[in-house]
Formats: sequence, structure tokens, C-alpha cells
Amino acid sequence: MSALAIVLIVLAALVLTLFALGLVAAARERAARGDEFQARLEEADRALADARAADRGWDLPALEAVAREVVHRNHPKASVRALRLVQCIDMPGTDDDRAIFRVDIARGRDFEVVLGRREGAWIELETR
Repeated sequence: MSALAIVLIVLAALVLTLFALGLVAAARERAARGDEFQARLEEADRALADARAADRGWDLPALEAVAREVVHRNHPKASVRALRLVQCIDMPGTDDDRAIFRVDIARGRDFEVVLGRREGAWIELETR
């Protein structure tokens, strides 16, 4: 085998190794950015739901208190890490309004609490 063939094989192996390392680094960066993007998207959704509720004149602390009461009543041993308003459904009138909260609990499966307004008061409609 000639010296030129050996040099070309070594260069080709070096280029392929660098290419593979570049692919691995790009995949790691993409995965890291994907997690950050998802967290920022969830934060934006939360802020949008809060803003929509405030714009409709809904009392957010009162809504959260009712949602926490529902969680405590239905899951008394659950350790709530976070309670997030994820959706506001404001229908004409007030009796068809809905507020959906995502409940993040320490141990177990997260769930949603759906509140509805009846005669001016927020009540539990369902837990899913």
C-alpha cells in the first residue's frame, strides 16, 4: 500500500470521526434547547391564562382557593407542588364559565380540576 493511500485513509477516518462527534454535540444541544423551550412555553401559557382571567374580572386568588379546596377534598393526602391555571373558558353570561387548573402533586399522577360558575360562585365540575 502506498503512503498516499495510508494518508487518505487516515484523513477520511479523521473526517468521519469529527463528523460523528459534531452530530452528537448537535443532538445534545437540541435536546437541551427543547427542554428550555418547553419550560418557557408552559410559562407563557400560564401567564396568558392568568391575564385572560384577570381581563375577564375573575378573582384569581378566589379561584385558586376553590381549586385547592377541591384538591384537598378529593385527594386529602396529596402533596400539591403547584396549582396552575391552564385554561379560561369565558362563555356569554356567567353560568357557563370554566376555569381549568393543572394540579402538580409530589407523588403520583398529575390531574386537572375543572371549575364552573353557578349563580356567581365557583364550584367543581369535574376532576380528570
